[in-house]
Amino acid sequence: MGSRNGNYRLNNSKPFSLSQLFGPFSHRLSFPGGRRGLAAARDLTKGELILRVPKTALFTTECLLKSDQKRSLAVNRHLFLSPSQILIVCLLYEVGKGKSSRWYTYLMLLPRCYEILATFGPFEKQALQVDDAIWAAEKAVSKAESEWKQAIKLMEELKLKPQLLSFKAWLWASATVSSRTMHISWDEAGCLCPVGDLFNYAAPGEGEESNIGIEDVEGWMPAPCLPKGDTTDVLDSEKFNGHLRRLTDGRFEEDVNSYCFYARNNYKRGEQVLLSYGTYTNLELLEHYGFLLNENPNDKVFISLEPGMYSCCSWPRESQYIDQNGKPSFALLSALRLWMTPANQRRSVGHLAYSGHQLSVDNEISVMKWLSNNSRVMLNSLPTSKEEDALLLCAIDKIQDIYTAMELKKVLSDFGGEVCTFLENYGVQCRQRGAKLSLSRKTKLSMQRWKLAIQWRLRYKKTLADCISYCDYTVNCLLNDNVPTGRIK
Repeated sequence: MGSRNGNYRLNNSKPFSLSQLFGPFSHRLSFPGGRRGLAAARDLTKGELILRVPKTALFTTECLLKSDQKRSLAVNRHLFLSPSQILIVCLLYEVGKGKSSRWYTYLMLLPRCYEILATFGPFEKQALQVDDAIWAAEKAVSKAESEWKQAIKLMEELKLKPQLLSFKAWLWASATVSSRTMHISWDEAGCLCPVGDLFNYAAPGEGEESNIGIEDVEGWMPAPCLPKGDTTDVLDSEKFNGHLRRLTDGRFEEDVNSYCFYARNNYKRGEQVLLSYGTYTNLELLEHYGFLLNENPNDKVFISLEPGMYSCCSWPRESQYIDQNGKPSFALLSALRLWMTPANQRRSVGHLAYSGHQLSVDNEISVMKWLSNNSRVMLNSLPTSKEEDALLLCAIDKIQDIYTAMELKKVLSDFGGEVCTFLENYGVQCRQRGAKLSLSRKTKLSMQRWKLAIQWRLRYKKTLADCISYCDYTVNCLLNDNVPTGRIK
């Protein structure tokens, strides 16, 4: 496909213009945050088919191998590689072909850098502060490096240019595949979908009416630790409410041999049209897509429980968390209520706990105090407060607008600490008083990842702080008889 004059050609067919390609959209590059996206060129109705991308326009391993015998023969000698690794190699191979690639125009439109966790350096990883997040970043980097080393021999057989054999190039291609591919039934790696991958993300909210595709959860939830006959209907619904939902507003449709996208809401002309990729936490969004949301209804904070707390109930650990609004999940509340009950009484009240009811006022107060105290301990164990993190974000914005060493010195005197460490790590120094300050591209990219790390940990701390407020408020209400002793929503 492609030329740079605004016309696209698919499969040697008659070229068509961008206005035909984008249909009811206008292509924009200036949405908040500097991200590219698609805006409605006319009013759109919820459920309306808004984009159809033919199979011939999809960037898939299947079409790439069929079109190049050399590449196909080489890949067949390395079938131990995962589908994603093969797609990454094919992507780099196409990049190496330059203007002779059928996909040249599309490849030139891809981002030149990403901020997924695998691209985080040592400083940015430590800036996450929370052990689970640091571990996730280290695991992402280690996984990317391991997969690159496994695929090196195949890339050498394909005679990729030296710069495309580098780990830096692999990270770029891997991030492209991770953040931009869409599901197809015939390839686990998915496909790259021109135009379809320009939609920005909207998190699915609670009670959202949309076409929901729920993954098979049979066998996911273990049987509850209740006497036979005490299992309630709430457990069946919790299988779905607690399990990770994968929502899609687009899918490949065999009858039209195209990837089809549908409006998730009604949109007015000029509004940005958004797509739901699935129910991701902020850490998962950062890991796979390189961004996060300030208000993410699917975000959560996991709180450390004693081993006995897990054994006294049958809820899986991943369902026991603090919601982004600071409230404990249904499963966490149920588990803590049982844990705060004497062991010899748990069997008799288990059905109430699993139904979401208070067991007693004293029990509820104990649960809320435990949650509040442990959230406070977690919050106080982190190196910086949420107020300090908010100031740090302001400092980063100031540094990005700084032009002289004098201005930099002023920022350092106001903030110091982590700002100084970052600048030292990247060799940014205050020279003579009137010297012009120049931040390298590498430093600017690292600063963006650092900013994302701070935004993530700030959101994490706000959730813990909200949990403390929620629990303390609930305790106060219970002590003053302001909350009924029945089910707490």
